[in-house]
Amino acid sequence: MLLSLIKNILSTSPVDQRIETRAIERKPGIKSVLNVGGSSKQTPIPEYFLGWQHDLLDIDPRGGPDLVCDARELRKLPGGVYDAVYCSHNLEHYYRHEGLNVIRGFHHMLNETGFAEIRVPDIAQVMAAVRERELELDDILYQSPAGPIAAHDVVYGFQREIQESGQDFYAHKTGFTPKSLGKILLDGGFPWVFLSTEKEHLAVHALAFKVEPTVEQHGLLQHAWDLKSA
Repeated sequence: MLLSLIKNILSTSPVDQRIETRAIERKPGIKSVLNVGGSSKQTPIPEYFLGWQHDLLDIDPRGGPDLVCDARELRKLPGGVYDAVYCSHNLEHYYRHEGLNVIRGFHHMLNETGFAEIRVPDIAQVMAAVRERELELDDILYQSPAGPIAAHDVVYGFQREIQESGQDFYAHKTGFTPKSLGKILLDGGFPWVFLSTEKEHLAVHALAFKVEPTVEQHGLLQHAWDLKSA
């Protein structure tokens, strides 16, 4: 059903050639999450999505995504499809005005009670760490599974990946603090926003809901989030 709708849109709209899709079958009674910019399904997503249908969207086809698409084009796809959108360390790869368009795309892709989960570097924490530790931009800020990460990598994008891929879409084009991430989510149409800087080192983490979180969503997220106040 989703594939046929996408084909109809592609045949009637001047859509960028960056949109390609595999056949995606909807499984009745199974919730679904769209992982935006996740690179590969080998990269873990939160455990509370276990048992959900996991569809991967990425601009880079090397990781085998279900949808090869620039996230700025989300509103050209059929909307109201997903129960959740998950986006980890991707929103900083767009200029600020484009990031707002991406957020609106998340809103478009979600069903009536859907929510988005977003993680981005917290530039305020990064700046504080650089100042307190008296680091240069090329000094190592922390170690990651991908190797040592310099302050320059966090602010401007992982230089090794940019160089090896030859793709500038891996560069960072904006940055966020908790306040600015909350604002762009509100501006993008999400009236219920929850923020945390404690779930990941040097990062800000957000949940954004189209409507007040449901009882089911409270149960799903209760071990990871406090949804008592927005």
